[in-house]
Amino acid sequence: MKPRHFLTLLDLEPSELRGILERARELKVMQKRRELYQPFKGYVMGMIFEKSSTRTRVSFETGMDQLGGHALFLSPRDTQLGRGEPIEDSARVLSSMVDIIMVRTFGHEKIERFAAYSSVPVINALTDAYHPCQLLADIQTFIEHRGDIRGKTVCWIGDGNNMCHSYINAARQLDFKLKIACPAGYEPARELVEDNADRVTVLRDPTEAARGAHLLVTDVWASMGQEDESHQRIEEFAGYQLNEELLEFADDDALYMHCLPAHRGEEISASLMEREDTVIWEEAENRLHAQKALVEFLLNHSG
Repeated sequence: MKPRHFLTLLDLEPSELRGILERARELKVMQKRRELYQPFKGYVMGMIFEKSSTRTRVSFETGMDQLGGHALFLSPRDTQLGRGEPIEDSARVLSSMVDIIMVRTFGHEKIERFAAYSSVPVINALTDAYHPCQLLADIQTFIEHRGDIRGKTVCWIGDGNNMCHSYINAARQLDFKLKIACPAGYEPARELVEDNADRVTVLRDPTEAARGAHLLVTDVWASMGQEDESHQRIEEFAGYQLNEELLEFADDDALYMHCLPAHRGEEISASLMEREDTVIWEEAENRLHAQKALVEFLLNHSG
């Protein structure tokens, strides 16, 4: 049996995604009860980080430990990825020694090449194009607080980045409407929008995008690797902040999210981050539970 990979949300069927989200909620309850569940004793996850991240490392490493396995952290200094050895060779060798691999890197084509030559499941823990693991956590959080997201309206405010791209895929897979508000020149990939034109709309006016939305989401305006553009982006994204004023246009019961880390006072107001009813901290925690469910699925459905 060939390994199942998770490079984008489109790698799984909608029913499989919903099953993982339901399983994530079950695993969360079990963990809160301190129920011991270790089906993967002796299993090893290789964690390849070309982009650093606190939340990604802690959630995957903790999750693998809770499932009874071990996670091996590999920094850019620890691998030959992109430093002479072909990606194909690295994939063949590493996958012969571990049971599942998580990769956090820059170009999406790099993880696609790696997965093509890996004999074990490969998980996209973030590329410049997609961030599907974060979407699992976001949707899990919405379901826990508001129920099924099918038929709802989601508003994305800000850069048409990897998170935005994954929200487009989520709208397709989980059947909700997505309104994207971004400045000119910062739109998500045109082909991705066109392929999902029946449920995705790109707007300039954040208030129009937020109108009636059941979920509002944002992310930093300058992602990792774009730090030299930060001052320019702050000017061009003026008016695209997720704040209390914008929430007034949304549904009365709307939630708001941020994948973190946040630049308070830029893409999201500090007051929203500190509201007692925010779900942002649960959203962050749910990376742990959603990824455990994903790892369980991939290991159980791969040879």
